[in-house]
Amino acid sequence: MPSRRPSRQTRALTLIEVLIVLAIIGIMTAGVVAGSGQLAGARLKHSTAVLAGAVRVAYARATSMSRSVRIVFDFQESTFWIEDGDLPMLVQSKDLTATGGADPATVAEKAAVDEGDRIVKGPRAPRPHFTAVDTPGLAASQVRKGPKSLDRGIRFREVEASHDDAPRKEGRAYLYFWPGGMTERASIQISIGDSKDDSDTMTLLVSPLTGKVAVKAGAAPMKRPADDREASEREEGF
Repeated sequence: MPSRRPSRQTRALTLIEVLIVLAIIGIMTAGVVAGSGQLAGARLKHSTAVLAGAVRVAYARATSMSRSVRIVFDFQESTFWIEDGDLPMLVQSKDLTATGGADPATVAEKAAVDEGDRIVKGPRAPRPHFTAVDTPGLAASQVRKGPKSLDRGIRFREVEASHDDAPRKEGRAYLYFWPGGMTERASIQISIGDSKDDSDTMTLLVSPLTGKVAVKAGAAPMKRPADDREASEREEGF
């Protein structure tokens, strides 16, 4: 009699089982990437690119619309947005608020303005008022008008513009643009969470004459003008 071969039970994987295996592999891969910091680093670079775009949009808007424009940076909410001014403005480097002489927007800024008015008596020039505007040149996935968030887990480390006496690390900071293609010298530092490590930080350095942005790895402070002429221009709002 012919010998019988032992029967082997074979079963192919179903499509659902294949998809489950692929999903598990994807989750494990994502966990490895997130744990290695690659995902946070990618978010940091993306937020840097979006902020550089905001500077270009604000610079072009001030020139094309012939009005004062500013970018607002909110440390607590990790958001930013672009605003138009209703009056011509030259920033005041010795102003007690972060606004550089504009109408106060927060309770803390209003308190500082009231205190300054109490100390300095006499008539004062009207303060320009700024309102948020549509920004179609920024990320299409975000609302066009109002606050735009940095990527998840990314925070403002510090922001310094020419009208600031020192870098701002809380509340709000402002960067101004004027008609004729001029802005403030500025340094915008963002980081992964609350990390103080330079490897988790990127800096955008804004040129005052061209509005161009240079991106630097790590924390790069704003360079103040070295000669008296540049210092005088800074005090006048240039």
